[in-house]
Amino acid sequence: MVRISTDNTKAWLELKAGQQVLLSGIIYTARDQAHKRFADAVKSGGSLPVNLKGKVIYYCGPAKPQKGRVIGSCGPTTSARMDRYTPLMLSQGVKALIGKGRRSKQVRLSLKRHKALYFLALAGCGALLVKNVLRRKLAAFKDLGPEAVYELEIKDFPLIVGIDSWGRSIYEDL
Repeated sequence: MVRISTDNTKAWLELKAGQQVLLSGIIYTARDQAHKRFADAVKSGGSLPVNLKGKVIYYCGPAKPQKGRVIGSCGPTTSARMDRYTPLMLSQGVKALIGKGRRSKQVRLSLKRHKALYFLALAGCGALLVKNVLRRKLAAFKDLGPEAVYELEIKDFPLIVGIDSWGRSIYEDL
């Protein structure tokens, strides 16, 4: 496994589809409703409540924290639901996405165009991923409850490169 940091996204350009990584740094959770609000803000010329330039979005709606933990179960949600928003999010500077499952051809091409990555989190292991989250802070859209946007500080979060910055996918190209 390769250790990578959210602070050094230029090093990510060398990562290849199928490669296993341990990611450390700051990421943001965002699901369907948060993406819709981000898209609405961009389309109306408004500002985003979170600066997404150079950031990582994790398709996750974390559960309430368990005793002694900063977060509850935090497994990935199905990424394809965000496909309609992904090109716009990448155009705002997002450098990587984390989720589960296949992505559309449009998303693959957009990842390639923006030199961004799609990581796969271990589905079904949300309760185990909790130990890799050091800190959680509300970042936006508190009214969305568990689907609010949270800033997470992670350490050695296990991921697989699902689509690399050349647009190669583990589903189609390996």
